[in-house]
Amino acid sequence: MALPSKGRLEEPTLAFLSACGLTVEKANPRQYVARIPALPGVTVLFQRAGDIPLSVRDGGVDFGITGYDVVMERLDHDPQVMILHEALNYGHCDLVLAVPEAWPIETVDELAALAQSRAREGHPLRIATRFTNLVSRFLRERGIAEFHLVVSEGTLEVAPSIGYADLIADLTTTGTTLHDNRLKPLRDGVILHAQACLIANREALTARPGVLEVARQLVEFFEAHLRAEGHYMLFANMRGESAEAIAHRLFTQTDLGGLQGPTISRVYVREEDPGWFAIHIIVRKDRLNEAIRQLRTIGGSGVVVAPVTYIFEEEPPRWQRVLEQLKGSPGSPDRA
Repeated sequence: MALPSKGRLEEPTLAFLSACGLTVEKANPRQYVARIPALPGVTVLFQRAGDIPLSVRDGGVDFGITGYDVVMERLDHDPQVMILHEALNYGHCDLVLAVPEAWPIETVDELAALAQSRAREGHPLRIATRFTNLVSRFLRERGIAEFHLVVSEGTLEVAPSIGYADLIADLTTTGTTLHDNRLKPLRDGVILHAQACLIANREALTARPGVLEVARQLVEFFEAHLRAEGHYMLFANMRGESAEAIAHRLFTQTDLGGLQGPTISRVYVREEDPGWFAIHIIVRKDRLNEAIRQLRTIGGSGVVVAPVTYIFEEEPPRWQRVLEQLKGSPGSPDRA
């Protein structure tokens, strides 16, 4: 599996895997090879984020985690590569068109009118970018046919100010860098919403059962962790005549916003006191304080709060989707 070796995705990817229980161990920080103890059959290789899609396509690696933006730019739905999970919830960014703040232009339609005017004068708009495929397709779909792309891997924000491009198409997270360089994104100029994603080589998935099994583990652990993010597990003790009576009290006197449940079980103590029960419920982070307050209001005590690491489903819909996409491929698994 290839992971980003540098840049904005390197540390967040390692942190994400660790949070999923798939910590990456590197014997030497200068090495480009590592392992994941929880997945003993997997070797980790560190590569440039932009090279990972090509390595997966060519079969040099079976899996890769990289940005959705580079996957779409380099591969554009190449049949050799499957996106197993397109939304790992980190590395968020937008590929946008940005023009100088002084321009009286706010929309792509206004940019199209300017492009026509410049083309008639023999000076097509110059756009600095490193996403030539995505930008070209977006512009042509919006009716802009006359333009010149200036390919640049460096700092694009200075291109309009020093004169080698009129505007830029680049990734932005907060827009601060654009603003600092007196640039503004067009209101409808978002070319692509992107974040980190998990990709795999289709042939490896169909030809090697071990690869398919690792894919299942990755998707299930990622989904279980992402589903659990932002949730807390609450335990509380409460007196009552029965578990049913306490459940009735919870449903009629509170609005806990629980994920499932509650689960209610008898608490056994040394002294004979059959009236104690334990309540177990999962709530969203934004409902935590309110849930604790409501539990106390109906007699809950000894409230314990713990973060939730995983919430596993019977079989994640994303994994079912992967199996559906593999149907019909040579050597595809005979799965329902």
